[in-house]
Amino acid sequence: MSRIGKVPVQIPQGVQVTVKGQNVEIKGPKGVFSRDVHPELAVAVEADAVHLKPQVQNDSVKALWGLNRVLIRNMIVGVTAGYRKELEIVGVGYKAELKGKDLTLTIGFSEPIVYKAPEGIRLNVENQTKIIIEGIDKEKVGQTAAEIRCLRPPEPYKGKGIRYVGEHIRRKAGKTAGK
Repeated sequence: MSRIGKVPVQIPQGVQVTVKGQNVEIKGPKGVFSRDVHPELAVAVEADAVHLKPQVQNDSVKALWGLNRVLIRNMIVGVTAGYRKELEIVGVGYKAELKGKDLTLTIGFSEPIVYKAPEGIRLNVENQTKIIIEGIDKEKVGQTAAEIRCLRPPEPYKGKGIRYVGEHIRRKAGKTAGK
């Protein structure tokens, strides 16, 4: 049995969960989110909890059981509290600004880079060096943060680039002068 999958997911106040076949739809104060559950799993809403049960007993279904339980829990957290990632820009002349929903990054290339926010993601910029990414889908928030970071990852010599807030960059020693 899956130790994670057999634990029911508690439904907080103000959240509605509806199951239609394999589709689970969750409505909360921050929005509506739906996802399909694997066909070899049965989903049931009982009292104030969501229960998942495997219809077939094998190793791959055990892994999917735990995975789908965590995905449903992430959906509930997303529609109640939401998810947030923060990035910081380090470097002389490096900055970010928001134009409508588009993020314009000046990060050392000959022209600024324009990043269009995906559907359901909100981007904010604080003091030109801090980017805040918010949304109800944990996967989309993390993917958006990774894509923005990938535009100019931090380099190991001076640490310039885009990094997560609190991320530690291992620094390398530069060349030393000969004789």
